[in-house]
Parts: sequence; structure tokens; C-alpha cells
Amino acid sequence: RCFSCCHFSCRCPPFPPSHPTHHGFDGLCVTVIYTPLMLFGLLGNILTILVVWLRPHMRTSTYLYLSSMAVSDLLILLLLPLDLYKLWRPRPWPLGDLACKLTMFLSECCTFCTILHITFLSLERYLAVCWPITAKTVVTRRRTRAIIGCLWLSAAVSAAPVLIMVGVEDTDKRECRCTHFAISSGLLSAMMILSNLYFLVPLCILGVVYSLIGRTLWLRPKSSRRDQSHRNTVKMLGVIVLAFVLCWLPFHVGRTIFSLSLAPPIPTTYFNLVSSVLFYLSAAVNPLLYNLMSARYRHAVRSLTHTQSHAQARRMHTLTVHHSTTTL
Repeated sequence: RCFSCCHFSCRCPPFPPSHPTHHGFDGLCVTVIYTPLMLFGLLGNILTILVVWLRPHMRTSTYLYLSSMAVSDLLILLLLPLDLYKLWRPRPWPLGDLACKLTMFLSECCTFCTILHITFLSLERYLAVCWPITAKTVVTRRRTRAIIGCLWLSAAVSAAPVLIMVGVEDTDKRECRCTHFAISSGLLSAMMILSNLYFLVPLCILGVVYSLIGRTLWLRPKSSRRDQSHRNTVKMLGVIVLAFVLCWLPFHVGRTIFSLSLAPPIPTTYFNLVSSVLFYLSAAVNPLLYNLMSARYRHAVRSLTHTQSHAQARRMHTLTVHHSTTTL
């Protein structure tokens, strides 16, 4: 069976019988790609969270958004092994109905949450660049934390219908999939529309916001140190947004095509596979972009790793001295 890019899709058609080796070959290729991608993404996102929360000077509003987004990406990557399991063995689902609902809900919730974080982070940068005096009074750490909590709550509420849509129905196959109620009631179609709106509306907002930011920075003199800092931050966020669009556009196009087609041809099936790989790549690549685009982030990571290595060296030295003293 194909690996659908629609997490709560109920129509995942098998490969044609004339190509019996596609499943094994494609499954092997996807597994080979996913395994290092997952490990790299887990390491990078965990490091981002540690850098922000263990280094007080990194707890700016921008990096608070990025650390919260890293939590979302981390949860998406932690669900990847279950998707791989369903790729190799779509039925029977071994974890029960509740686990099916929760994993699908969490995946959709984190998807929405990542989009909201990128959008509000860009709006915060717009205020900082275009309305700096207003930003000083409006953008605070306390308010940023409150907004982040509201973003998670909004994403959870938006993804809540998935708890009704999916499940393990009492059939011989026992597959974690959309229920017949979700199809007959139109809930699946409504969720598809909501998912596409969650992508298209923020995309329009991001286009307008970065156009205004670019225009403002272009008209200002480049000698200002504060404006140079804004430029560096906007460049980093611009690359993150570009990666987000490139990775998620095929995901949403494939999800729409997949939901409207009962038996997609082979190219569509492979398109779904590529879309899924890009979807998880988006969750794994952000820490690399921070490292490439932000000297401040690189310095914080270097400081954190050096601190940890020195602490470990001190512990080893203490243990060695204690062992030598005991032996003597």
C-alpha cells in the first residue's frame, strides 16, 4: 500500500498487481531516507530547545517561538516510526483504537501548530522592523509565552475533529484509518478544506508581511546596527519560510489530490511518497537553517556543547582522583 501524505486519509490504494515489487523497493527507499532524517531532526530540535532554555540571553521573543516550534517538530518526528510501521504493515493496527486516535490527532495538531508559529513569528518581526516603538511595549516575553500557549490551544481545537474521524473499526483488517462516518457525514471533506486554509491563508499573510518588511528595510539607511540585526533575523526567517513553503506545498497538493481520487495512478502514488518525505524534512531541517543563518545561535550552541564537555571532563577528573585516592 502507498504511504499517504494525508495522515487521516481512509483511501490508501494498493500498488497495481502488475508491480508486485514496488512495495518492498519503495518501503526500503523511504526507510533508508527516514531513519537518518529522524535521528538528525531529533538531535537538532532537542538541541534548539536546550539552547533556548539553558541560555537566558537566548530567551528573546523570536527564539521562544523557535523553541516552541522545535517542540512541535520534535513530536512530528517522534511519530515517524509509527508511519513507517504502517507503510510496511498497514494492518492489523496493534495499538488499539485510542492510540490510533491520539497519534493522528497529535500529528495534525503539530502540523497546524507549526504553521501558526511561523505566521505569528513573522508578524512579530513585522512589528519589530516596521513599528519598533510599538513593538517595545507590545512584544514582551510574558506576552509571547501567552501567545504561544494560545497557538497550541488553537491548533488542538482545530485538530479535535480528527478524534472523531479516525479509529479502528470492528473489521477483520483492523486498520487505523478514517471511519465510514467521517466519509458519509462530510467531515473528511470539511477537514480537508480546513487543512488547506491553514496553509493558504498563512501563506498570503507571510507574502504581505515580508513584502512590507523588505520595503521598510530597503528605504532605511544600512548604517544602523539595529537595522543590520533586523536584516540578519529577517534573512533567517525568510529562509525558514521558503523551506516551509517548498516542503509543505507538495504535501497539501498531494493531500487534496489524494482525497479527491479513489484510485490514483502510479505518478500520484510516488508524488505522495515524495510529499511525505518533504513533510518530515521540514520538521528536521529548521535547526540546520538556524545554524547556517544565525551567528548568535551558532555561538549559543558552541557555548552549550563546550560547557557540557567541560562538565563531563571535570566529572571524569573527579572520579579518577577519587579512584586513585581510594586505591592508595
